[in-house]
Amino acid sequence: MAIDTPHKTTAATGDNRTRAGFSARPRRRRSGRLWVKIVVALLLVVEVYPLVWMFLTSLKSNSDYLNHSTWSLPTKWEWGNYSEAWTTGHIGLYVRNSLLAVLPSLALILLLGTAAGFALQVMVWKGRSLTLLIFLAGIMVPSQMILLPLFTVYFQSGLSGTLWPLILTYTGTGLPLTVFMMATYYKTVPRELFEAATIDGAGILRSFWSISIPMVRNAILTVGLVQFFFIWNDLLIALTFTNNQDLRTIQVGLLNFTGDFGATQYGPLFAAICINVFGTLVIYLFLNQKVMKGLTGGAVKG
Repeated sequence: MAIDTPHKTTAATGDNRTRAGFSARPRRRRSGRLWVKIVVALLLVVEVYPLVWMFLTSLKSNSDYLNHSTWSLPTKWEWGNYSEAWTTGHIGLYVRNSLLAVLPSLALILLLGTAAGFALQVMVWKGRSLTLLIFLAGIMVPSQMILLPLFTVYFQSGLSGTLWPLILTYTGTGLPLTVFMMATYYKTVPRELFEAATIDGAGILRSFWSISIPMVRNAILTVGLVQFFFIWNDLLIALTFTNNQDLRTIQVGLLNFTGDFGATQYGPLFAAICINVFGTLVIYLFLNQKVMKGLTGGAVKG
């Protein structure tokens, strides 16, 4: 009996320590989760509050904006600012010009970039590594360096006064990154598929359209969405090559936004900004899942 008692005491002490250890772990996990929730809440406030403030400002009158605090609520909800932005501010015209410049450029970028990525990764030919390096060198060329030469070329060729300078410039500046990303995504496509298609008698064009395009469609959507935001939000190129109000894109139009008699109307101006921001935000939220699939698709080979 005297020998058994210490063992029982030790075992009981060990059980207590074990229970204390198990009870401490959930507490640590709860505290860790609490900090994560706090950080996520702070990030959510940082991201969402500017959008809320911008929307509330778009419903203010000029007197509210100039005579009251920036953070104050509108004294009167001016919903007519949106109609005024669309008509007096010519936002409808600017949106149309942006679409006419962005959509053809995006179609050319995706078509040529996908074809180039297929040729550089799937097809076997001499000099493809050097060609890929040349495309990568285009990423390192700042767009500011090519604006003046391009302006001279467009003026001498008679393209000034149209949207063609924007389409051609957007296509040229967007291709290097697109080719690099599509070549990376094509590395994940199994080569056995193309070998089997060749054995079955499929040519290069058939393999490209029927096999490679369905395999990388999420990647095409991802690259297309990235390029869409780059082109849509461009100001420098559009400001350089649009010398006519009828050709202004939405970013240039917002820069020179004026109301009646040339005065800046802050309510319609913020309403126009909301139309631009929330329109692109809806597009991203609608295509968010496919973008995530495309981003992770090129991360793992096989």
